[in-house]
Amino acid sequence: MKPLKIKVIGIGGIGLCVLNVLPRYLAYQQDYEVELSLIDGDAYEDKNRSRQNFARQGNKAEVTAEAIRQEFPNIYCWTTTDYLTEANIDMLIREGDIVLSCVDNHATRKLLSDRCEQLDDVVLISGGNDYEDGNIQIHIRKNGKNQTLPIASYKPDIAKPADKNPGDARRTGGCETERTNHPQLVITNNYIAALMLNAFYGWTQGVFDDQNRYGEVFGDVKRNVARSAVRQ
Repeated sequence: MKPLKIKVIGIGGIGLCVLNVLPRYLAYQQDYEVELSLIDGDAYEDKNRSRQNFARQGNKAEVTAEAIRQEFPNIYCWTTTDYLTEANIDMLIREGDIVLSCVDNHATRKLLSDRCEQLDDVVLISGGNDYEDGNIQIHIRKNGKNQTLPIASYKPDIAKPADKNPGDARRTGGCETERTNHPQLVITNNYIAALMLNAFYGWTQGVFDDQNRYGEVFGDVKRNVARSAVRQ
């Protein structure tokens, strides 16, 4: 079986929606030996229940991994209970990884974009949303060449982030400020997660190996529309 190493970063609104579906799909794939890693330094609290389903309070990666291991014991599920930072990204994001970024800040997205440009083979699918709309970006490198563009190369707000990585102890903003200023809708979280899963499935089916590949998808739940854009 082919190894499939998937890293899910950020187990919040979008990340948890991704993980409501992804482990079930992976558990019944006969072609892959799956390793699933969950990375998040944040913790579940009761105030998160309007958008997130969890069994108990505690670190998001660890609590979610417990449920996955119990239901799908054939999946190797690992956790990192820290935020992704400059200090640990080289260790956590490696050659051959499929990275599903569900973080809520551009500083971490920039960190991921830069790291993926250093690797020869990597898949990065990044999702984010406002209240009723959002988008995903796909950066794929194969044999040291970009099949789609790095996400920071065409997004100025990612290339020069105004926010801070939540793993930075000196930050002045972060997750709580983001939630206060920009409330999230669980329906939109679920929609963006679905677009990310669509891109992941498309990658497994070779979509990004041909001329029909795309690099970004925009989605709007109120108007029920999605459109893709080429980024290569």
